[in-house]
Amino acid sequence: MTKDKAEYEILDYLLIKIREKLVRFAQSANGVNAVDGANEPLKFYNRIVENGLIEMPDIGNGYHKQDYDKMLEHVDFILNNSVNTWSLGFLDKLYSSTNAIGVISDLVLSILNTNSHVFTVSPILTVIEKKIGYEYSKLFYDGYSENSGGLTFSGGSWSNISSLQIARSYLYCDSKKRGNGNYKFAVFTSSHSHYSVEKAAMLCGFGSESVFKIEVNSRGEMKCSKLEESIKKAIENGYTPLYVNATAGTTVFGSFDPLEEIGVICEKYGIWFHVDGSWGGNFIFSKELKNKLKGSHLANSITVSPHKMLGVPTTCSFLLMKDKRIFVTANSLDAPYLFHKIKGSVESGDRRLSQRELLESYKRKDDGVRSEENFNLAEGTMGCGRRADSLKFYLSWNYYGKVGFGERVDHAYFIMKYFSEKIGVNKRFRTLNSFDVSRANEQAARPPCLQVCFYYEPYEIGDKTMNHTPITRWMVYKFHQLNKYLIDFSPPVKDAHNEGEFFRIVFINPNLTTEFIDQLVEDFGVVGRAYMENNPNWRNIANTAQKAL
Repeated sequence: MTKDKAEYEILDYLLIKIREKLVRFAQSANGVNAVDGANEPLKFYNRIVENGLIEMPDIGNGYHKQDYDKMLEHVDFILNNSVNTWSLGFLDKLYSSTNAIGVISDLVLSILNTNSHVFTVSPILTVIEKKIGYEYSKLFYDGYSENSGGLTFSGGSWSNISSLQIARSYLYCDSKKRGNGNYKFAVFTSSHSHYSVEKAAMLCGFGSESVFKIEVNSRGEMKCSKLEESIKKAIENGYTPLYVNATAGTTVFGSFDPLEEIGVICEKYGIWFHVDGSWGGNFIFSKELKNKLKGSHLANSITVSPHKMLGVPTTCSFLLMKDKRIFVTANSLDAPYLFHKIKGSVESGDRRLSQRELLESYKRKDDGVRSEENFNLAEGTMGCGRRADSLKFYLSWNYYGKVGFGERVDHAYFIMKYFSEKIGVNKRFRTLNSFDVSRANEQAARPPCLQVCFYYEPYEIGDKTMNHTPITRWMVYKFHQLNKYLIDFSPPVKDAHNEGEFFRIVFINPNLTTEFIDQLVEDFGVVGRAYMENNPNWRNIANTAQKAL
C-alpha cells in the first residue's frame, strides 16, 4: 500500500490486516490445554538476559517511515513474545483476558482519542462516567446515600492513594494550602493489606512510619480489638487518627476484613473509613457472595476494579464515594483556563468544621461540600489528562448486565471451589487459605475469594518443618517451560506460615472447566515427580533452605 493515502484509508487497510492476527491470537487460547505454541515469553526472557536488548527488532534510523507491512511484522514479534492471557492456563494474576466487548471498547476509545478532563471535549463520555459511577456506587450505598458516585483512576493502587489524599484534604481543608505541618496523621490498615496504602502515606507526606499495621486473625482478617487498641495508643502518642483501610479480598489469601465492625469503630472516633475492594469488591454482583461485603455501606470511600474480576480491559478502576461532591471539594483549584464555571458554587472556605461534622455532612446538602454538579471530571482528581476508562465498563455492563456479571463471578467461585475440594482430598496438597466453612458440610472449608494458596508435597511428604521454597520455585519454572500454564508463588505471609514459598493460583477465566482443573491437578503430579527424579537429595535441599528462614 502506498504511503500517500488518507489516514482513514490507512486505518481501513491496517484493520483488515491486523484483524486476522488478533483473532488468531485469541483463538489460539481455546481448548482445555491450549496455548499458542509460538508464544515463548520465557525463552525470550532468557535471551534478553543473555544478550540484552539486541533481541529487539531494529526501530529504524528515525528519519524515514517504515512500510506498513514492515510495521505489522513488529506486531507479530510482540504477539509471539507476549503472555497470552486469553489462555485457560493463565492462572498467575488477579485478572484474566478481556473479551470481545472489551476489545471493541478499547478500539472506540482509541478512535475518539480524547481526554475526559473537561466536558467540552468529552460530552458523552463525561455523562457516561457520571452515570456508570452512580449505578456502581448504588450497589453499595443504595438506601444510605442519595449523593453517591464514582470516578475512574488508573488502577486500584491509584484509587487507594487518591482516597487517602481526599480524606486528608477534605477533613483537614487547611492542609490543602499549608500542608501537614499542623498535624501528625495516623493511618491504620491490616498487616495483610496492599502495599499501596503505605505508598499513599509516603506520597501524602505522612511517611511510612505513620501507617500502623493491625494484626490479623488465623483467617487473615483484621482484628478489630487490635485496631481500636492501636487508635487509642496513637492518640496518646500525639497522632491525629485520619484513615482506616479495610480490605475486601486481600492480594494473597483473599481475606475479607470485618467491614461492619470496622465501620462502627471509625464512626466512634470520627475517622475516614475506606474499603479496598479492588479484588473482592465485585462480589457485590453475586447474590450468594455479596454478603462478604456486609458493612461496606458504612465506608466513606470504596475502591473497586472491573478490570480484575469482571474482564474489563486494563486499566479500569473506580473510587466510589458515599458523597461524590467531595471529589471536587477536596481536589479543586482555581484553573479558569481549563475549568470554565457554569454557575456559582458553595464551599466551606476556610471555615474549619470538626472531623465528625464533616463526616456527618453526608446527611445534609450544605456544610463542607460543593453543591453544584461537576461535569469537568478532572476537577475531582489530582490530575488533568485522563482516559475515559469508564466507557469500557459501561459497554460491558450494557452487554452482560448485572446478572451476567454475577454469573461470571459465581462461575469463577465454583471453579475455585472445585479445585480446592479436589486437592483437599489429595495428601500431596496442603491448602493454606481454606478459611470459609460450608453450612452444609462443616468439613468442606474453602478459600474466601478466587485464589487458592497451597503447598505441594510429592510422595505425601507431610513434613511441616521443611522449607518448600526450592520445590515451589522449581515446579513453577517447570510449568512455565511446559508453555502450558503460567502460575505464581508467594513468599511466606507474616504471622501466617513459615515453611517457605507456596503456590497461589487464581481462577478467574470465565471459560475454565472442571476438565481443565482435572488436567491441572494431574500435571502437578507429573511435574512433582519430575522434581523428585531431578533432585534425589531434595530433603537435604529443603532442610538447608529451612535453616535460612
